[in-house]
Amino acid sequence: MPARTRLLALAVTAAACLGAQALPTVPAAASDTVLSRGVTIPAFYDPPAALPAADGALVRSEPLPLALSLPGIPGPLPGRATRLMYRSTDSGGDPVAVTGAYIEPAADWKGGGARPLVAVAPGTMGQGDQCAASLGLEHPLQLNGQTVSVGYEDLSIYRLLAEGVAVVVTDYVGLGATDRLHTYVNRVDGAHAVLDAVRAARALTGASVSAGSRIGLYGYSQGGGATAAAAELQPAYAPDVVLAGTYSGAPPADLTEVTEAIDGSDLAGALGWAVNGFLQSDPALKPIAEAHLDAAGEAALADLSTMCVGDALLAYGSAHSTAWTKDGTSLGDIIRSEPALSAFLDDQRIGGTKPAGPVRVATGVNDNLVPHAQARRLAVDWCREGGDVTYAPIDVPATGSGLLNHLGPLLADQGDALSWLTDRLSGRPTLSNCWSLPVQP
Repeated sequence: MPARTRLLALAVTAAACLGAQALPTVPAAASDTVLSRGVTIPAFYDPPAALPAADGALVRSEPLPLALSLPGIPGPLPGRATRLMYRSTDSGGDPVAVTGAYIEPAADWKGGGARPLVAVAPGTMGQGDQCAASLGLEHPLQLNGQTVSVGYEDLSIYRLLAEGVAVVVTDYVGLGATDRLHTYVNRVDGAHAVLDAVRAARALTGASVSAGSRIGLYGYSQGGGATAAAAELQPAYAPDVVLAGTYSGAPPADLTEVTEAIDGSDLAGALGWAVNGFLQSDPALKPIAEAHLDAAGEAALADLSTMCVGDALLAYGSAHSTAWTKDGTSLGDIIRSEPALSAFLDDQRIGGTKPAGPVRVATGVNDNLVPHAQARRLAVDWCREGGDVTYAPIDVPATGSGLLNHLGPLLADQGDALSWLTDRLSGRPTLSNCWSLPVQP
């Protein structure tokens, strides 16, 4: 059994043991119902024509049933969840509706001061609306013969809730919300969605967090890139969201290098999500795509646009971009040959600005999917800019699977990452270890 298939089977089994729900294929419905690979997207996720004026303003909210929940006193364990839609601003400067969820924990916060809030930026979920992390809280496993979606971020969310930390999770721009395609790994869109999720949580009636709550950011992989970008953009975009600490795990800080690494890997389908997202963000790039992609490439992009991670692992694992182009050129070579595309990816680079507040950058030294070297370079760049950086190289043995090399450090480091973050939420000082980087792997 290939490594990616073993990993998917493990994830599906784990989700099933945690109370996952297998969803039947949904029959054809009314024209105003949005279906994504047989899954009906709730009407809540359809944005209205007009949005509030302020970033982070709530558009709507409703109770969100947690699949993994137990009755308790004074409320359900691990907490009470609310589905959110809030306004943000995309990388083009236009208003956009973003969905997510807020969970009020049942546990008390014992760290001192007001209850803190952590914004969780999910790792790669896919590009179909059914893959959204907020839906993953309601359905940890979606399995209907057309799609496989696993809400693997639920683990970090529940661990934070157990500490009495309130959690808000963003679905990102276009994931869940049905009005546009998800702008996968877009630096600005991701950062804004994370920061505005904090604002939305603080505006929610009944939430115990307030302007006085310490704020933390948590993210790995795609989420690590989003939190890293948020730490850079916070002073200019959201000065009211003061950051006590940011965890950025395996951040894709240099998309040119990441693109090369994932081509032909277990998660090669992410190439399609990235290209789809680039074209959504900047339609001026479409002539470049049309000039290079053949019919197979166009079909792959369309197919992947509604897929979750599980679907892509099975359908596109180990695919090479050379099979998607008219002359067999790889996507990496196309990027190098097209100045407009190179400039777009250069603008996505993270590391050019000093991050706000303490940051912890973690990267697996054997991670060859989101390459270790470019993640380490982010820590180096931030140290040079005077950032308060804790650099954590995670030495997990290499395997024959790029996906396992990438996910191993997530699991091995999660406890330390959450401990570091809750220390910052408790007001404990941190000491940068930038001085040690020259001798760190």
